[in-house]
Amino acid sequence: MPTFDQLPCPVLVTDRGGVVQSVNQSLLDLVGGVKGSWLTKPMDLMFPMASRIFLQTHVWPMLLRESRVREIRLQILGDAGTRVPVFVNCQETTLDANDRFTWVFFVTIERSRYEQELLEARQRAETMSADLAKSERFIRTVADAMPSMIAYWDTQLQCHFANKTYEDWFGRTRQEMMGLPISTLLGASLYEKNLPYIQGALAGEPQEFERAILRPDGSVGYALANYIPDINSNGSIQGFFALETNISRLREADAAIRLSASVFEATMEGILVTDTAAMIISVNPAFTALTGYTSEEVVGQNARILKSGRHDATFFGAMFQQLQATKLWKGEVWNNRKDGSIYLERLSISAICNEAGEVSRYVGVCADVTQQWDKEQLVLHMALHDGLTGLPNRSLLMERVGQLIALSTREPRHIALLFLDLDGFKLVNDTWGHEFGDRVLKAVSTRLLGLLRPSDTVARLGGDEFVILLNNPESRDNVAMIASRVIEEVNAPMSFDGKTAHVGTSIGIAFFTKEVTSPDDLLKNADDAMYEAKAAGKNTYRFSD
Repeated sequence: MPTFDQLPCPVLVTDRGGVVQSVNQSLLDLVGGVKGSWLTKPMDLMFPMASRIFLQTHVWPMLLRESRVREIRLQILGDAGTRVPVFVNCQETTLDANDRFTWVFFVTIERSRYEQELLEARQRAETMSADLAKSERFIRTVADAMPSMIAYWDTQLQCHFANKTYEDWFGRTRQEMMGLPISTLLGASLYEKNLPYIQGALAGEPQEFERAILRPDGSVGYALANYIPDINSNGSIQGFFALETNISRLREADAAIRLSASVFEATMEGILVTDTAAMIISVNPAFTALTGYTSEEVVGQNARILKSGRHDATFFGAMFQQLQATKLWKGEVWNNRKDGSIYLERLSISAICNEAGEVSRYVGVCADVTQQWDKEQLVLHMALHDGLTGLPNRSLLMERVGQLIALSTREPRHIALLFLDLDGFKLVNDTWGHEFGDRVLKAVSTRLLGLLRPSDTVARLGGDEFVILLNNPESRDNVAMIASRVIEEVNAPMSFDGKTAHVGTSIGIAFFTKEVTSPDDLLKNADDAMYEAKAAGKNTYRFSD
């Protein structure tokens, strides 16, 4: 019994996720590297993109459903980066309670050699006089059971043998095939196209080519043909074997896969494909441009490699609940690039199911919307903040007052509003100009912010009017102390470009009480109290009650 490495054809063993568990020497000779470098790597790395997509969308679903696949035509990446055409067979087995998948690859040329050896065995069997009839029946049974078309033509191009698959393809009976000239079978046009390959086979050179054939029922089929010379012991050509495989469905699948691969490669949106455990199987160039990660860096990694930390477990739990329920999730996610920068992406995740309705893959399509989000945030900021000082404007102030009033209905809290109007500001504007006045307003804003807690709010209503919202101050005396400090701070001189300005402030203070029913009422009470402070001589404060 030959060992694993002595098997003549490339063999690969993977787990259910396509991760390499073992390879034999014949496969290493084909794809390069050493056994240790391939173990635990995704088998997808052995294939070009089109074959990789075909594996994920066609081969794996069929394999997981039927536990085996036969005669699948793919390309594998050779050691030098060449694309080698192969036929793939795979069988699911169980080892130590773990699912294993054994992949056997036949390089096209080698496969033709194996089939040639089978047909040569038939020829040898026919020449054995004692068991001629028995061997004929045996070879006929074997040949008829093969999915490939098999025929034999002598040097006069007359048919000596055709299996049932060959007969059915061309719509001929066995009796009609015997002695039939190949030109009659193929027709003048197809015969002329095949003649160079026929001549090559009769010259002793194996031929391989693809051909579209008009079948008797009017349909067009596609075949992969191998013409193999029949050379006797003295080196003379006696004829050739025609081995043909119906690749009509594969051609259709190839066209679909090439189109899918082109779209996958060319789309401007990033695409990643994962298994059900979120292990990345494939990404497109747009994904690399978006994240900075190459395919080699992320294939085999969990998609959490992109995690930014801005979303909690509840967010992702809700995402996967929706995926399970509807097979689709759309939304915006903060992710992390390779260089550590965080970006916002618009993400759509689709669950791909096999024919049994079971989810086998997830496909994510994403686009960077960080700049759009930044613009929206800027517009929102401008709508809710004062253009000169950057402080909240009246709209944002009233929103925050409303929030505090709503909180006070659930838990006891004090809410105080201080309405400030600058004293002497008109004289500053008239004396030094509006640009100088703007600098004074900015300085007052900075001073006010420096006096308060992060939970408090300083807003500018316009002109020289400011409002301070105190969130749950300790007491009435504490609010009075804050008002005194504000007056003292605003009164301090302000110098710009050698010019010094002096302004003061009158402050009206109002508390939220049961009699106050809205933010507007609270603001009006503070405004009225401010005018009382003005009437009392300015640069002082008054309570509304």
